[in-house]
Formats: sequence, C-alpha cells, structure tokens
Amino acid sequence: MNRFGQIGIALGALGIMVTLMGLFPTITGVEETVGIGIVQIFLLLVGNGMLIFGAILYAKFTFYLNIPSTLVQQVGIRLALTGLLFAALSGLSDILGFGSHLRSDTGDVYLGWLQMVGLLANFAVSSFGVILYAVAGLNRIPDTPSATDDVDGSDKAQDDKQG
Repeated sequence: MNRFGQIGIALGALGIMVTLMGLFPTITGVEETVGIGIVQIFLLLVGNGMLIFGAILYAKFTFYLNIPSTLVQQVGIRLALTGLLFAALSGLSDILGFGSHLRSDTGDVYLGWLQMVGLLANFAVSSFGVILYAVAGLNRIPDTPSATDDVDGSDKAQDDKQG
C-alpha cells in the first residue's frame, strides 16, 4: 500500500471523529444546548468532507495508482464534490441568507428539518460519488501485455507440435 493510501485512511478516520464531535458535542466535554448550532453544522460539513477526501485518496492510491481515470471515475469525483458543495449550501443556508430558521429574537441559527434533509441527501450523493469512483475502474483492461500473454504466437506452435 502506498503512503498516500495510509494518509487517506487517517484522513477518513479523522473525518469520522470530527463528524461525531459535531453530532454529539458532549463527548468533548461541551455542555449540551437546545438544537444544533452553527459550530455543529460546520463540524458535520468538515468531518464529512474529510471522510470523502480520505476515501477518494485511499481508492486512488490503493487501486488505481498508475492508471489514468476513466470518464465514469471523473464523474464520480465531481459527483462527490458537488454533493459536498450542496450539503454546505443547505447546512449553512441561514448564514448565507436564504434560509428560514434564523431566530429573530436571539439571532441564533439552528438546523431545521428541511436543512437536515438537504444535508443527508447531499451526503448520500457524495458517498455515491466515491462508490462510483471506486467501482468504475475495476473492469479496466491493462494497456500493456503481461509477461504471460502470447505475444509472438510461440505457444500456438508448441500446441500444434503436441497435438
């Protein structure tokens, strides 16, 4: 395994830890508040982004190190990144000014049900993009013949003499 594959594993594991810290802030010693705030949303986005980038690094440098990407793999990467972008847009929509869950009395931001559906759906889209990238290159035929391939037809001549 290449060193970048190991970095991908470490980045994915760190992303899982950051996501869990965003979902359950009490594991870090922070007092629990009502709802999910902006810091938790930001930690969810950063953690999932690290997980997606770690998975792409692992797949690229473990399975497809010296192989150029196919069109389907490039679509998978773009799908993963687009899912992360739209997850950030839906999660941070109140901060960006087009959300509807900004509390007018305190100015606090919280995560509404529509934003949560957008986050989860786009996390699923980005995960599908990574799966598409990892699976799309498995049916590739190598461009160079291997040492066991019949290049000059000598094996056929041996079969003709025996049979």
